[in-house]
Amino acid sequence: MGYIPQDMLENLRNYKYRGADKSLVSRFVLNPFWTWFVTLWPTWVAPNTITLTGLSIVIFNFATLLYYDPLYLTERDGYTDPPRWVYFSWGIGLFLYQTLDAIDGKQARRTGMAGPLGEMFDHGCDALNTTLECLLASRALGLGRSWWTVASQIATLANFYLTTWEEYHTGVLFLGYFSGPVEGILLIVAIYIVTGFCGPQVWEKRIWTTLHLENLPYISRIPNLPLNEAFMVFGALGLGLNIFHSYMNVREASRAPGGHPHRDSRYSPLTLLLPFVASTALQVAWLSHPEFNDSWIINSASFVPFVCAWGLQFAHQVGRMILAHVTGTGFPVWDWIWIWSVIGAVDANLPRLLNIPPLLQTSPRNTAIVVWVTLVISFLAYARFVTLVISDITNYLGIACFTVRKKDEHGVWKSVRPESHKLA
Repeated sequence: MGYIPQDMLENLRNYKYRGADKSLVSRFVLNPFWTWFVTLWPTWVAPNTITLTGLSIVIFNFATLLYYDPLYLTERDGYTDPPRWVYFSWGIGLFLYQTLDAIDGKQARRTGMAGPLGEMFDHGCDALNTTLECLLASRALGLGRSWWTVASQIATLANFYLTTWEEYHTGVLFLGYFSGPVEGILLIVAIYIVTGFCGPQVWEKRIWTTLHLENLPYISRIPNLPLNEAFMVFGALGLGLNIFHSYMNVREASRAPGGHPHRDSRYSPLTLLLPFVASTALQVAWLSHPEFNDSWIINSASFVPFVCAWGLQFAHQVGRMILAHVTGTGFPVWDWIWIWSVIGAVDANLPRLLNIPPLLQTSPRNTAIVVWVTLVISFLAYARFVTLVISDITNYLGIACFTVRKKDEHGVWKSVRPESHKLA
């Protein structure tokens, strides 16, 4: 059983990607580099192979965190500072991810493989990268297992959700003058490089003290936050601007004659932000265990698998949103993958709800088991989604996912002849 209704498969042939990038850095600095870099790839390399290569680099970076900082995943209060070169490798890896993520579309146009499969695959990898980089960046900033890392996860996922929600209602992927995929990534690369030179302790310094501004009359009235917390505040301001711009773009598209043809008219656009609010509230409620000081999960080795499970559930959620966009189907308001998080959150909050102890999470060990089971279920659910969607699209359109091939009218696989070596 696939995810795409049979009567909506034809919309796959009509789908065309539309994007608008206002970033000056992208236009005048990175895009000329990307245009040159894609020419280094042979036209027999599939665009999705390039995308997957970028995600594999990020997964390797995440593996180095777990290898060189094993206490992050095994001890309640322990940390081991990775070697300085690890932080540099994270910066290089993220820059390579950004580069490969940018050229896969160019490669698709070079090889004549542009279409909805590339859109789905690209955004799916971006969704997974969002959570992995959140954990890496939080570790580089010295935030570790804390509510600041949770806040960072919420902010980064909210940005991604807003962009997907905006694209669903407008039909256009908007990137503003300061966007996460361009300037945001470069900023995180800079954080990795600084941490590589100075260590994560540098981010514990106070911002006004570091800038020698703490004695100025007006500045002294503003809290002298540590640099890492100041970065979180800066991210919150950026999120607020993105919310405003996304809302204005959706409002303009909704008021246009006829609106976007794929917009789900059953719901007001703003109400379709509630699924993200609800899913995020579930995760925070689970973390906010009322029976104990702070939370077993935040203060324990269960934190990393918990965030990874959260990220996989989010990837499933936005994956269905993107699928609805490329097929013209209704907006996915409810996602069944949240059920296990509902169980975890309700069980953890039974002392608050019914004044009885949790039934499942009765000890740190049992809590860890529930978290790891949630991670496995979330991984299998997302893997099933990816497999079925790729199967549906490739079978209907007669294309391959990781090779530059298409089926002819007789059902025989043949290599695609590049339409042009000129880049669009």
